[in-house]
Amino acid sequence: MKAAVSTPSLKISEIFLSLQGESSRVGLPTVFVRLTGCPLRCVWCDTSYAFSGGRMMSLPEILAEVAQHGVRHVCVTGGEPLAQPSCLPLLSELSDAGYSVSLETSGALDISGVDARVSRIVDLKAPGSGELDRNRWPNLALLNADDELKFVLKDRTDYEWARRMIVEKRLADLCRVLFSPVAGELSATTLAEWILADHLPVRFQLQLHKVLWGNMRSK
Repeated sequence: MKAAVSTPSLKISEIFLSLQGESSRVGLPTVFVRLTGCPLRCVWCDTSYAFSGGRMMSLPEILAEVAQHGVRHVCVTGGEPLAQPSCLPLLSELSDAGYSVSLETSGALDISGVDARVSRIVDLKAPGSGELDRNRWPNLALLNADDELKFVLKDRTDYEWARRMIVEKRLADLCRVLFSPVAGELSATTLAEWILADHLPVRFQLQLHKVLWGNMRSK
């Protein structure tokens, strides 16, 4: 008699469809699966997101929800929970199902254990955030042209720091570089003007989406 096989479950805060597409794949409809349980509450999180909410969903349940929307790309995001090995099987399951998959995670986390088929989006926090991304620079050696560094910026000081890092570490030669404004802190128009004025080799993120599962405004 075979022993019962336990199906891993993850706590999901929402599943949403990007109307614009993931930054490095503009125009490609993308379903985002946002994990929950992030212990941080800071300016880097859109405060409308209730990271402590959500419910447990098995991997088959997540795949079934994603499959309903006819997309070919899935981005898994959520920050610190991705440090837990239990999150990694979802990336492989999505890849096995034929999806193009990306993982968005904190620069503080080691990405060496991520499935090789998955592209990585590594969020880099400016020193002004008060957080120390200890693995931020060692992760650079693992990135390639299919991956992406995302600077999440809230003011001019953050922008100037990011601009220095791009030059000093030759980031644009490693992978795609993305600038994303913190909602309510930095005007998207202002950030776009800075980028254009300095001729920076970066992409700019404005994300429009609609929730498919989950209510992020409930506390």
